[in-house]
Amino acid sequence: MAKILLVEDDADNISLLTRLLMHHGHEISVATDAQTAVEKADAERPQLILMDLELPTAPDAQPDPNAGLEATRQIKANGELASIPIIALTAHTMAHHQEKITAAGCDDLQEKPIFPFDSLLKKIDSYTGA
Repeated sequence: MAKILLVEDDADNISLLTRLLMHHGHEISVATDAQTAVEKADAERPQLILMDLELPTAPDAQPDPNAGLEATRQIKANGELASIPIIALTAHTMAHHQEKITAAGCDDLQEKPIFPFDSLLKKIDSYTGA
């Protein structure tokens, strides 16, 4: 079992991923914006973060295509959090997008929509040993 911070602003994706991950024994915490993601990462120290890239920068803000990348940079800049693996959740998987994702500090990426789920579960297991 791994403690996972799911950073996602879409209610359907939150519901689906939370059920899937809990079914596989993981403990899930959710943040729906970049600011809350950084705060929860610091307060909760998860074993892994699943980071949507396009989400609001703060509660009640409009979605920003770079908010997840900026949250990743902030988390990785904190020496106490830098070792937490972050898997980007994105529909943008072209090479130039992958370069931006890696440059921001993400350890891996998972293409959305996430189906089948085996790929994501294998990535989580590889990073957490769960």
